[in-house]
Amino acid sequence: MRGSLMKNISILGCTGSIGRSTLSVVRSLKDRFSISALAAGRDLDRLAEQTVEFSPRLVSISDERDVSSLRDKLGKAGVKRMPEIACGEEGLVAVACHGDAEIVISATVGAVGFLPTYEALKLGRRVCLANKETLVMAGELMTKAARESHAELLPVDSEHNALHQCMRGEDHGELKRLILTASGGPFREASLEKIEQATVEQALAHPTWQMGAKITIDSATLMNKGLEVIEAGWLFGVPADRVSVAVHPQSIVHSMIELIDGSIIAQLGVTDMRLMIQYALTFPERLPSDLPELGLDSLSKLEFHEPDLVRFPCLKLAYEAMREGGTMPAAMSAANEVAVAAFLSRSIGFMDIPRLIASAMEAHQTRSASSLEAVIEADRWARSYAGDRIAHPSAAVTIQ
Repeated sequence: MRGSLMKNISILGCTGSIGRSTLSVVRSLKDRFSISALAAGRDLDRLAEQTVEFSPRLVSISDERDVSSLRDKLGKAGVKRMPEIACGEEGLVAVACHGDAEIVISATVGAVGFLPTYEALKLGRRVCLANKETLVMAGELMTKAARESHAELLPVDSEHNALHQCMRGEDHGELKRLILTASGGPFREASLEKIEQATVEQALAHPTWQMGAKITIDSATLMNKGLEVIEAGWLFGVPADRVSVAVHPQSIVHSMIELIDGSIIAQLGVTDMRLMIQYALTFPERLPSDLPELGLDSLSKLEFHEPDLVRFPCLKLAYEAMREGGTMPAAMSAANEVAVAAFLSRSIGFMDIPRLIASAMEAHQTRSASSLEAVIEADRWARSYAGDRIAHPSAAVTIQ
């Protein structure tokens, strides 16, 4: 992006943490970016506020029954131009494929972001990806679509964004391994016994990042890092044995790469997602930001530890799914979504999450993930299987 040409943006998940941070970046760079379309769930009040401020031509909400309520809120808020309102999956796709949008922020949570992201890539848009499940479910399809349409697929997740920055100017043939950092979550130092008894409130108390409930629970189980391992493999074209995880409680080093000569390159920065979002929006340029500087005094203590796969078996399961390939990652991700929702509703315990995922993976018959239908069917099957196991629990699954 050179010069002052305005770029139009569509945001999937505009009322979530990434969506709000994106709008904060747009607000600070209003001479560079404008908003064409916004997609939200059911947070109508926040969507109405965003619509009044940024004047998108199209907005989408999850439930058609909320359309009249949204119109009322927009009218009372004094919107200058009433946008077109779409709903459901069709609405998400319409936002992702809006004719004016050159950049799509994919920031929905879970499998709901899969199809609209895929359609945006097929159109050749720049997709700034904050939805892990998209590449976990269908990395083969997504990367193929990007290659064929010459779409840019840029990561927004802090870890992958950091890897992208570390790889700038480096020869991929000289890469030895990727090193993803993890805060360790709220149970980093907890015993297995305490983790078994973890409450929803304890699991949601992330020590570093403010995120939505699903991703926060994924961070507590380290499944979030497992999803990132699979995502990194697709983004940078490396197998599982060349993606490592290091627990780094300070969350200052966002990720690292190791080159074949032993050199390690790291990206450091403040723990604020606006840094990564601005990088993805303005790439290959770097622009000044209003973020606080990373003071050198904060670098006086940087810790790195190996993750404990006994206390955090979800990370091990993710590596197994990545090695298996095909539809296994999609099935694993879907089972995880169902398990996390059940834990948040207090239907199962914290360590039942990996047990349920392991059971689904054991039962899943892996197929090629080269078609949209195969991925969607694996996702559907795993949700049904996990739901049945929650409704009719049987003997606990042992995780080796």
